Amino acid sequence: MKIGLYFGTFNPIHIGHLIIANQLAEQSDLDQIWLVVTPQSPFKKKQSLLDNYQRLEMVFRATEDYDKLQPSDIEFSLPQPNYTVNTLAHLQEKYPHHEFSLIMGEDNLKSFHKWKNYQFILDNHDIYVYPRISEGTIETQFDGHKRIHHVNAPIIELSSTFIRQSIKDSFNVKPMLPQAVWQYIDEMNFYK
Repeated sequence: MKIGLYFGTFNPIHIGHLIIANQLAEQSDLDQIWLVVTPQSPFKKKQSLLDNYQRLEMVFRATEDYDKLQPSDIEFSLPQPNYTVNTLAHLQEKYPHHEFSLIMGEDNLKSFHKWKNYQFILDNHDIYVYPRISEGTIETQFDGHKRIHHVNAPIIELSSTFIRQSIKDSFNVKPMLPQAVWQYIDEMNFYK
């Protein structure tokens, strides 16, 4: 089975995440998309994050109606901070019959050469890149690389940061979130 790994803090998961994940599930050769809830990114400060299990609950609620989208807490038990190369090694060991690929925005591809053991990742895993509006250029070593697949997906300019700030400022963000996620955030009084 071909699994696409879509990593994120999902703080909170929003319709932009779902649109990208569903687009890849429906229009690529990936059999499933696992939305991997990251406890701590080496690039993000942890204090702004909700509890791991609260964010996993939001991803669970957001993906309930999508057969090909699955929430994953695989990184919760791994050493912090999480590095993608370590997660991939762990998954390959745990699920030897699955083939794992990465899903990332074009903005992440531009800084991919800075990732821990990025060459090992590229040698052993396909990367599906969705379009993003961002500064900078893609390294020439990644141009036309046989393992890097640019996918046709809508450009979504919506961020979890914007949603958190909007909630804090008492703006209505319901259209930006799956209904079940909005209900959970509202019920739990998150981000206020």
